[in-house]
Amino acid sequence: MGKKKDLVFFFYVLLCLFNLLTGIQGFQSSVQHLQQNGHKRLGFSKLFVFGDSYADTGNIGKSVSSSWRPPYGITFPGKPAGRFSDGRILTDYIASFMGMKSPIPYKGRKIGIKAARYGMNFAYGGTGVFTTLTSEPNMTTQILYFQRVVHDDRLYTYADIASSLALVSLAGNDYGAYYARGGSSQGLPAFIATVVNQLALNLKSIHDVGMKKIAVTALEPLGCLPQSTVMSSYQQCNGSQNTAVNLHNILMQQAVAKLNNETKDSAFHILDLYGAFMSAFKRQGDHSGSILKPCCMGLRQEFSCGSVDKTGVKQYTVCQNPESAFFWDDVHPSQSGWHSVYSALQASLYQLYP
Repeated sequence: MGKKKDLVFFFYVLLCLFNLLTGIQGFQSSVQHLQQNGHKRLGFSKLFVFGDSYADTGNIGKSVSSSWRPPYGITFPGKPAGRFSDGRILTDYIASFMGMKSPIPYKGRKIGIKAARYGMNFAYGGTGVFTTLTSEPNMTTQILYFQRVVHDDRLYTYADIASSLALVSLAGNDYGAYYARGGSSQGLPAFIATVVNQLALNLKSIHDVGMKKIAVTALEPLGCLPQSTVMSSYQQCNGSQNTAVNLHNILMQQAVAKLNNETKDSAFHILDLYGAFMSAFKRQGDHSGSILKPCCMGLRQEFSCGSVDKTGVKQYTVCQNPESAFFWDDVHPSQSGWHSVYSALQASLYQLYP
């Protein structure tokens, strides 16, 4: 009997070891699966997007925007489609990370429930938290549209919203409008505080609809955009502009911390677009020289990417290899640029896990 008990015990130990090893292998397999399937990795069912041209995938009108004219969209989808780039933008990469297609633009909401299954994009190029130099819907109005499709149209259930991610991306149009309207450098810090305060109210409004996770982008280094570096022949960033950007980002960090403290559920997260841009610059060499030069640009100062004269002759040039350019035009990254930014953001995207 003693030997039988020893054999039983021996086989029991082997069985335990087998189950342990199988469990480890299963766990490793699960990890690999999660790494390959962003949707299940993050656990979000849909993506809802608010903001401006850094996030707009086709809301802005065809008659008012160069994003619907050649050469925009030449890399993806192969023709102009309303994206302010030669191809994919931040929204597309965030959606891809989540394992889903980009959500449809709000203007296409009447297509049907099936088309809206990945969420909805309310971003409009040129807009901000306040009214800017465009008549397109600012963020407050975008949130009203969001509330409408949930409360009135009932296109989404509250369970849908609770299991979704909101992406809020603003690229500084409020500040461009501030200077265009005669704002002074002395008054800029106070205006920055006003912008951030309104942004915080907007974030809370999104949360109040039932959104459990909201990712808001920090402001990118505005002083490194081609429209700011052209004066130095694209050789160096504008330090004073980036100093103002840093103030915006510091105040936003404080505002988000306050929101998380008040809501008790850590719903709000910052995606460090500033750091991601700088990191992407370093990976491509340094943030000076040709990396700051746009791929697509006007032949003269009065023209820009996509411009044509009265006879329809194009008044712009496009670089031979957009994949080697970080910037597409004087404000927006190329698809390659956005991919570099997305790569730098991936670590923080994992932190969004519900």
